[in-house]
Amino acid sequence: MKLKSGFVLREVAGSCVVVPTGAELDFNGMISLNETGKTIWNCLENDTDVDAVIAVILSEYDTDEATARTAVEGFIEKLRKHGFLEE
Repeated sequence: MKLKSGFVLREVAGSCVVVPTGAELDFNGMISLNETGKTIWNCLENDTDVDAVIAVILSEYDTDEATARTAVEGFIEKLRKHGFLEE
């Protein structure tokens, strides 16, 4: 899975935000991400799978696999629900 084109992650005033850049997108808002969300988003900029994203979370954060899996799968489901993913 991979993020659809037309969204850009930027740091604004110390916060990570995702903004749409394509006129054809049916989204005209802004999404704020925490550090974990930013890490997951960066992983999804390239074609990857859930297990690879979880491996990155486990390597960068002090957490267990079950917690990482719950966080990653939950975030990916939200992205899927709102049409941010190509699959």
